[in-house]
Amino acid sequence: MAMTLPDTRQLSDETLEAFRLLALHGHELGYTEADLGELLGVTRETISRWCSAYRKGGLDALPGERTGRPLGSGRILSDDQAQRIQQILDTNTPEEKTIPAALWNRRAVRDLIQNECGVLLAVRTVGTYLERWGYTSKKPQRRAANPDPDEVQKWVEETYPELEKKAEAEGAEIFWCDETGAVADAYSGTGYAKKGEPATVEVPHPHISMNTISAVSNSGSVHFMTYSQTMTAMLFIVFLGRLLRNTTGKIVLIVDRLKVHQSRAVLEWVAAHADRLELEYLPRSAPERNVDEYLNNDLKGQIHAEGLSKSASELRSKMQQFLRKLAHFPDDVRSYFQAPFVQYAAANDM
Repeated sequence: MAMTLPDTRQLSDETLEAFRLLALHGHELGYTEADLGELLGVTRETISRWCSAYRKGGLDALPGERTGRPLGSGRILSDDQAQRIQQILDTNTPEEKTIPAALWNRRAVRDLIQNECGVLLAVRTVGTYLERWGYTSKKPQRRAANPDPDEVQKWVEETYPELEKKAEAEGAEIFWCDETGAVADAYSGTGYAKKGEPATVEVPHPHISMNTISAVSNSGSVHFMTYSQTMTAMLFIVFLGRLLRNTTGKIVLIVDRLKVHQSRAVLEWVAAHADRLELEYLPRSAPERNVDEYLNNDLKGQIHAEGLSKSASELRSKMQQFLRKLAHFPDDVRSYFQAPFVQYAAANDM
């Protein structure tokens, strides 16, 4: 296996000076300049320049400045091209750019760069660019396939801003609410194993699941309730009652269009508590516009970090532990509002 030497442009001045002395000593021992260049990872011309300076003026004559191409120069994409590609990755799907891929993987980004910049890169080089730009490979989040773009645009540009102004005038606080479930035998992480052998994890039996409903605000507040049964109108009302008992002032609660949220029993209960509670509904098929979805994704990714749950009570305990801890870190809650699809709802002072 070929060894990769460090880039000398990234070495400290002291280390580079040691390289120069090693080159001079090797030359005195009879090594050729080409051999020394290969051993130290520098060009033959550089070795020759060091040796020539030493012969003329001794150690004091050795060049101390750095030469060669600056780190980062010679990149194939210009800064303007790199910025344009990143903007497209942040705002478009592959399908919207007529690229046959479900997600922005390295091959899709390679095709994008070729289409936009006329440059064909190796897939490995594309991966280097993505890493340099701060992109990492990750599992996709759920997003509805057929949202109404006009309805979503109206929500972001008109409905929500008006709702925000109304809440401010009434001294109300806006919360985003959603339900999710977790199962004990689902592990989303990865593990190491020898080449050719699978990484295995022991899963509990029988199937164990638990649910939670939560609500978050852009001030960093979070309220939740865990439950094992199916969400019903009465159960949703129980959560609403707890939410009002644990808060002061009026609450504007943003939910999706689940039938339970729009049931007659729920609407009658909300109407009876109109001085404290108002329900608002997100656009259809637009779960990515609900901030609480990002809490749910975080929850599912964290609860099994230290091992799978062996019982429903253990699973519930882990979910509650995560949510209680989150309640003490409002900055973490506010960070959910920085996801691209929900930045419209972030606090103005962030």
